[in-house]
Amino acid sequence: MSHFSSFAFHLSSFTFHLFTYKLMKIGIYSGSFNPIHFGHIELAKYLIDNNLVDEVWVVVSPQNPLKKVENLADDFLRLKMAKLAFRGEKKIKVSDIEFRLPKPSYSIDTLNFLQKQHPKTDFCLLIGADNVPIFDKWKNYSEILEKFTVMVYPRDNYEQKSEKFPQMQFINAPKFNISSTEIRERLSKNLSCENLLPQKVEEFVLKHKIY
Repeated sequence: MSHFSSFAFHLSSFTFHLFTYKLMKIGIYSGSFNPIHFGHIELAKYLIDNNLVDEVWVVVSPQNPLKKVENLADDFLRLKMAKLAFRGEKKIKVSDIEFRLPKPSYSIDTLNFLQKQHPKTDFCLLIGADNVPIFDKWKNYSEILEKFTVMVYPRDNYEQKSEKFPQMQFINAPKFNISSTEIRERLSKNLSCENLLPQKVEEFVLKHKIY
């Protein structure tokens, strides 16, 4: 093989690898997780098991700008519960990134910060269908749609499509009708939550009398 042919072969090989390189796709699953429960856990696993993303980053939010702060457990206790829930899950990571960002926690700020820290990563945002009708109330919502994929999981009484936001990707995940409010009420009365959240999370809540 001539030097020119050898060079052309290596250049072709480099070009092939350059254009077939796949960015890691990470799903950002933000929420209060107050407390985290089987609905949250199974949804994150669904994304991994169905190859919708390579990893899920569960982002515990200190303050959702569209929700009231009342009855919200301490940030670090909610973070600990989330870590307990996903212990051993190699492709699901729990993040406290929003603890270090200004409050309230705006998704566009979190996404832009993460993209700057991890420029060779394809971040996508996971939201519930109940957020679609009010998505235009989110800070810089058009920037989110322009820069990032928005995946929408189903919720009761909400459509799995949007004429207003056709770029959103609606996923056929199972519905998990579990209420964090109901769980908090049951825990406050020392009632069992066996089928609602992991035992280690329930034990942690009761030990620290969180609710």
